[in-house]
This record gives sequence, C-alpha cells and structure tokens, in this order.
Amino acid sequence: MNKSRRSFVKKSVIGITGLTIGGIGMSSISCSGKPSLKFGLVTYQWGKDWDLPTLISNCEKTGLQAVELRTEHAHGVETSLNQAERKEVRKRFADSPVTCVGYGSNFEYHSPDTSKLQWNIDQTKEYVMLCKDIGATGLKVKPNSLPPDVPKEKTIAQIAASLNEVGRFAKDYGQLIRVEAHGRFTSELPNMKAIFDQVTEENVKICWNSNVVDLNPPGIEGNFNMVKQWIGDTVHVRELTAGDYPYEKLFQMLTEIKFKGFILLEASSDPADRIVALKEQVAAFKELSSIVK
Repeated sequence: MNKSRRSFVKKSVIGITGLTIGGIGMSSISCSGKPSLKFGLVTYQWGKDWDLPTLISNCEKTGLQAVELRTEHAHGVETSLNQAERKEVRKRFADSPVTCVGYGSNFEYHSPDTSKLQWNIDQTKEYVMLCKDIGATGLKVKPNSLPPDVPKEKTIAQIAASLNEVGRFAKDYGQLIRVEAHGRFTSELPNMKAIFDQVTEENVKICWNSNVVDLNPPGIEGNFNMVKQWIGDTVHVRELTAGDYPYEKLFQMLTEIKFKGFILLEASSDPADRIVALKEQVAAFKELSSIVK
C-alpha cells in the first residue's frame, strides 16, 4: 500500500472508529456487487486470555464476524471437553452472530522421528472430531519446517502424505484441513506448491498467511497465482494499518478468485485497549474492502 493510500486508510479508521458505538453488522462489511469479504479474529495474542463468553462478546461488540480458536488459550476449547461441554460450546456460537470458523492447532508433519509424526497425525484426528462436535468447519495445521539433514523432496512427500491421511479422515466428519503457510522454508510459496502438487484430498486447503516471504521473487502476485487453486476459506493477516504488507493487492486478488471465506486477524502487538484496537482493524478492513475493484 503506498503512502497516500496508507494515510487515507488511517484517516478513515479514525473517522469510522469515532462513530462506532456497537458492533458493525455483516452487511456493512460486504462489498456491494462483489464477493463478500468477511473479517474475523485468530485468538493468537489479542484474544488469548479471554474465556469463551468474553471472546464471543468482544467479537460481537467490535463487529468481528468469526473466530479461529487457537490451541491452549483461555477459551478452554480442547479435546478434554466431554460431549455435554462440546454441545455447550456449539450452542454459544449458534446463539451468536459470530461464526466459529474452526480450530488453530500446532500439529505438524515434517519430523523425521516416526513416533512424533504419528503423534501429530493422531492428535489431528482427535481435534477434527472436536471441530465437528462444536459446529466448526475445519482444523488449521502446519508444515512448519524442512529439516536440513533430510532431503527436501523426502520431507515434502512426507508432509503431503500426512495431509492426505488426515484429509481423508476429516472428510468423514465434514471438515476441512487448513494448511497454514508457516514455518522455516515451508512458508515459502514454491515449497507450499511442491507439497500441494502431491495432495490428492480436495478438503485439504491452503491458509494464506500474509508472510514477508510472499513478497520474494516472483512477487506477491506471482506467488499468489502459484498456489491460488488450493486457497481455501481462511486467510490470516496482521494489523491492516501497519503499512508493511500490500493488503490492498491481496484483497484485490482474493476478490478476483471469488474468495468466499474469512480473513482472520492474527495480531501480535500489545495495544493499550484491545477493544478499541479491534474496532480500528474492522474499520480498516471495511475501507480496504470498499476500494478493491
């Protein structure tokens, strides 16, 4: 985003935030005549210490439409929940306009240690069942690395085979496997493409992660086009007002592929007031959504 556009977005954020009293409804964040871009939150940092009722309430009051529940956070949604507790989580979201998009796990499939690999696959399956029980639609996983002492092609094939296995399992539960472009080397889009060239399960999708490496040659558009056929229904972004990533271009490309999922805020800063900060991000999202062609 160029300097004049960043200035325009920030001024719009200030103006819109100043007028915001309650939540911003879904219709106010959609783009008339274009595929609707929807905005939500990854609990990552800004929501990590909110219990589930507080998390849902804060999403409602700030205008966020969805949430991805990151593992081991204060919301407490884990596989340790019994069936009654899982039904309660499902009901809380059903009674709210906030969608539980899914669960953000740390399960990964690159380890050359077969026991570690199997543990990650087994735990993935447990959390797929949790996602089904709480009314979510998918589980986020990671490749996370290419070990230097293992041939790259072998690790890539292992990751793809693991994704196919958990994908087949998830299909029986009506769930997606969302593969975050994350980790040393594996966040690079050519390596994500190499993995997905071997993925056969249609419910295994890429979660675009808005990494700095997206800007590496051949640039954001070239990298996006390299994997766009596999992009699923979730995209992670950092603070939209930071000005260090071409979000306007990303939103444009997502609109062009008729993306119908959720753009999820994975903020890592430490604002004095997270509610105010979230309203500012919703306002910035609305502005960016309105200027895509």
